[in-house]
This record gives sequence, structure tokens and C-alpha cells, in this order.
Amino acid sequence: MMNEWVYMAQDSNLLEYYECSNTLINWQTEILNTFDYPYSNGFTEGCNNKIEVLKRNAYGYRNFKRFRNRIMHIFAYQKRKNEDNLKEAA
Repeated sequence: MMNEWVYMAQDSNLLEYYECSNTLINWQTEILNTFDYPYSNGFTEGCNNKIEVLKRNAYGYRNFKRFRNRIMHIFAYQKRKNEDNLKEAA
């Protein structure tokens, strides 16, 4: 089914479809692997996003140790919150 769309997009006269189909062709193996393997980097990306937001909010921190402690505190709080939610669900 994906191949059919790629062929149709390649035959179209629309540059955007042609570029999109080339991207699908270049990443076809990786895209199809997402259906076979349950792994994702979503958790890591979420952690990176939280750190980036904290970094923007903490503009001007001069002490790296204090910044690091803030990051550790946020994730410790998140872990506790998740554990509490699991207890409530049980």
C-alpha cells in the first residue's frame, strides 16, 4: 500500500509529493521497522524536552551544580507522581 502511494506520488506533477515520496523511499526500512518493533525514543525525547524547558526558564543560572540538582529534582518528583498514580489505579 505504501509502495502504491509512492509510485503515484512519483508520477504526479506536484513537487511536494515527489519530495515526500523520496523521503519515504529513503527511510522505508526504518518506517516499516516501527511496525515490527515496539521500541521508541519517545521517553528520551520527553526528558530532553523537559530539560530544555527548564534551561530556558533558568536562564542565568551560574552554578551548574544547582541546575543539575533542579533537573534531578524534577525527575524524582515525576517518578514519585507516577508511582502514586499506579497505586491509585490498583
